[in-house]
Amino acid sequence: MKQPVPADLRAAVHELRPLLEQLSLDLHTTPETRFEEHYAAEQLAGRLAAAGFEVSKGVAGLPTAFTATHRGPVDGPTVAVLLEYDALPGIGHACGHNLIAAGGLTAAVAAAAVRPEHPGTLMVIGTPGEEGGGGKILMLERGVFDDVDAAVMFHPGDRSLMARHALAVCHLRLTFHGVAAHAAKMPWDGRSAAAGAQLFLTAVDSLRQFVPPTARVHGIIAHGGSAPNVVPDRTEVDLFVREATSAALDALVPRVLAAADGAALATGTTVETAETAPRYAERNDNLVMGRRIAAYTAGLGLELEPPSPSNPAGSSDIGNVSIKLPAIHPYVQICARDTPSHSVPMREAARSPRAHEAATTMATAMAALVLDLLGDPEFLTAVRAEFDASVPRPTAGQEPS
Repeated sequence: MKQPVPADLRAAVHELRPLLEQLSLDLHTTPETRFEEHYAAEQLAGRLAAAGFEVSKGVAGLPTAFTATHRGPVDGPTVAVLLEYDALPGIGHACGHNLIAAGGLTAAVAAAAVRPEHPGTLMVIGTPGEEGGGGKILMLERGVFDDVDAAVMFHPGDRSLMARHALAVCHLRLTFHGVAAHAAKMPWDGRSAAAGAQLFLTAVDSLRQFVPPTARVHGIIAHGGSAPNVVPDRTEVDLFVREATSAALDALVPRVLAAADGAALATGTTVETAETAPRYAERNDNLVMGRRIAAYTAGLGLELEPPSPSNPAGSSDIGNVSIKLPAIHPYVQICARDTPSHSVPMREAARSPRAHEAATTMATAMAALVLDLLGDPEFLTAVRAEFDASVPRPTAGQEPS
């Protein structure tokens, strides 16, 4: 079903198109990794302040997080547009967060410019550290989202989707400790931390046959030793453990940790384990909002595919937000289908004219959705009703997590 975007809103986004492109390219050429996005945060906050938003920097104790609010003259709901702007280590904006930031900012500025007397509060939340830092989770825990009634954002990808399931994830660092020794002269005096890590990764491979097909366990040896002729006394493994739901993840992680303990026991080493980020929850896409934004993009000539359980994404901290309040995270195609995320081709696509056209379309639709959420109480009630029905509630005797 197509739904037209109001002409004045389309015109406002069109006028902001040069800003979107310039900001996107600026962030793309200045990639900053999680919680180091000082340049990006300053650029985004500065543009929002210039557009009349009230900006607060360093919120939730995170130096590169911010909020920007545009308050209407009468009470009403609070609707948040979420921005991401961190890049990947070594490869830059291969996840397209430059487009999320530029497109989301454009949507918010256009909505405020066209409907300055909207009810309630239009809020922009700058969320750092999505790539393994859990910035949204920290901001959620520290109260930034307490008064938010609905949150919206979009993500670039290899296809356009109304919604996409994402996996819950646990970020683990496993540090094996051994005893250093000369690897040729007296290896029997040593205990190899590298052997412990190697055996652990072999155990994880053996475990794969006995976990559900929804599970993903993958990682790297972040530190293997200092020299080939020294028995390594410390080896670090960074591992992601993923599952379709947080409950399934809670059941899988202890099995992975048991494999680490067994590998340490077998090799005469010890192992320390730590979670390096808050656990990301699965995504609970609000389909009432999803169908509305899909209707708007269709009216702009962009069809969003319906969600499919056979096409999961990775993991994102928007999942934790989406199980606390209604949220959406649609995808917009910026490259050839099946282009892998977190790759050089995706990085190059994120700076292309095609990407900026796609981000402009999504920004226009998202601005229209935001104004619906602020100004149509019946629509927001339907959004909330679907959210209430979709989030599991604790049974008698259980405490909410």
